[in-house]
Amino acid sequence: MATTARMEQIEALLANDPGDAFLQYGLAMEHFGLGHDAAGVVVLAKLIATADPPYIPAYLMAGQALIRSGRDAEAVAMLKDGIAAAGKAGNTHALGEMQGFLATVE
Repeated sequence: MATTARMEQIEALLANDPGDAFLQYGLAMEHFGLGHDAAGVVVLAKLIATADPPYIPAYLMAGQALIRSGRDAEAVAMLKDGIAAAGKAGNTHALGEMQGFLATVE
């Protein structure tokens, strides 16, 4: 799988701070930019499982990548989890975005 210089920089930074949610999200975005949706979803799934507090944007991006990959049922579950997390966090903007996207895929 091809990598970019930016990916290598992010991975080096993550080696020093593996829990940095922003870096993990950035790495996933780099994967998506290269068309590596499955790899990006893996990164976001790890982020979702470990971030405290939850990194809300990860749910929407993972859901979108899952749809692109034809993994619709997983995308719906991811978006529903994201909606719950956004509601709990009081993030009404992300909540609305995920609800809107979910409505287009259900």
